[in-house]
Amino acid sequence: MRIVVETALNRGAAEYLNLGDVSMLQVAVRRLQRLWPSASISVLTDSGDSLKRHCPGAKPLSRAGRDRWIGDSFAFGRLHKLLPRGAASALRTVTDTLERHLPKLLRAMVVLRLRVQDSEHIREDVAEFLKAMESADLFVVCGAGGFTDSSKEWTLTTLGTLETAIRRNVPIAMFGQGIGPLSDADVLSRAKRVLPAVKLITLRGGRGGQALAESLGVGPSRAPVTGDEAVELAYESRPAALGHALGVNLRVASYAEVSEDVCDKLRPVLQDFARRRGAPILPAPIAFHAFASDHLAIRRILAGYDDQSDGGLALDTPLKVIEQVGRCRVVVTGAYHAAVFSLSQGVPVICLAASADYIAKFLGLEDLFGQGCQTLLLDDPMFTQKLEAALENAWQSADEVRLPLQRAAARQIELSWHAYERARDLVDWRGGAGLRVSTGAMNPSRITG
Repeated sequence: MRIVVETALNRGAAEYLNLGDVSMLQVAVRRLQRLWPSASISVLTDSGDSLKRHCPGAKPLSRAGRDRWIGDSFAFGRLHKLLPRGAASALRTVTDTLERHLPKLLRAMVVLRLRVQDSEHIREDVAEFLKAMESADLFVVCGAGGFTDSSKEWTLTTLGTLETAIRRNVPIAMFGQGIGPLSDADVLSRAKRVLPAVKLITLRGGRGGQALAESLGVGPSRAPVTGDEAVELAYESRPAALGHALGVNLRVASYAEVSEDVCDKLRPVLQDFARRRGAPILPAPIAFHAFASDHLAIRRILAGYDDQSDGGLALDTPLKVIEQVGRCRVVVTGAYHAAVFSLSQGVPVICLAASADYIAKFLGLEDLFGQGCQTLLLDDPMFTQKLEAALENAWQSADEVRLPLQRAAARQIELSWHAYERARDLVDWRGGAGLRVSTGAMNPSRITG
């Protein structure tokens, strides 16, 4: 059994620096290993060492090779980047047309370009990717929040990879997907062409996700809401009793539409509340990217209350953050997975959002977990007063909502596991591992000669 896995991880130096994305990958690999104990599981990645650290037993597959094969410039190379935007778009149309109607010609063009323009190393990466896709018995896209306007590059790359699998008759399973808000015409057009051919798609939640999926040709029966894969990892670590700390995170990033000034608005409210309760404030960071460094925002919030804190910089695995929020009685967060880690253990959460993407994410968590999860809009004129009231209510009701939150997590885990088990039927549908119908795909060895 050979499985290829696509992830939500960022590329290059930013890879494995979002612990929410890492947690979804960890659960996905672990579940696939349990379903097929002897399977070879290859994960598209830029860092084999990081993959080995977080997902022992999984094999690295060059993401650079994949990107070179399915990217906008894969057919015409550097010409794509040299042309004006309109001409580049027309070139993409030509590529799409060749791919649908003259695939052999397109493959020949790509082989020639790779031999002329790229190094032997790149050609080897492309050949490795194609070999994996030619021999795959299942292609999996694990949990992700990528099908949104803020993640256009990831979405188009993933759709291109799905097309590669579809053309090779490889069954596809997409688990725990976050879909929407999505309005980009190019992405919508391609998604409508690709997603209806995917036989199993499950949604992690997100207000409006099912309706958007249906508009893309994937009805509710084929796009059930099963929750986030990381729920399982956190639920397994739930403590025997609630903690007494106040957990804090804030996602300061352009795509979240949150600036550093929000830290200054939060600081007095959170610190005053913690002092009245005699509670420590614990960092709950998720992202450590240069463009979204949660620990720096947390340190700014803690200034004057705990100046020795590193903002959670030392919490470098999902399990460390999960254990941290397990020490809390309430968590205030602008990061989605800090909320998932908390709610899944029975810790109530106050979610802070500004962008349409994050509002939809957090409202989706409200739908899944119910009481114990509340979303506040950062641009609300009454935000400070609402945050003060929400803190008091969450602290007082924490014992009451703990078990209902945990039961909601357990339901999501069951639904998500059932979806993974359905993947077995996809392989059976093909007639068993190794019995794929030939699609006339190019022999990968031709790239390296």
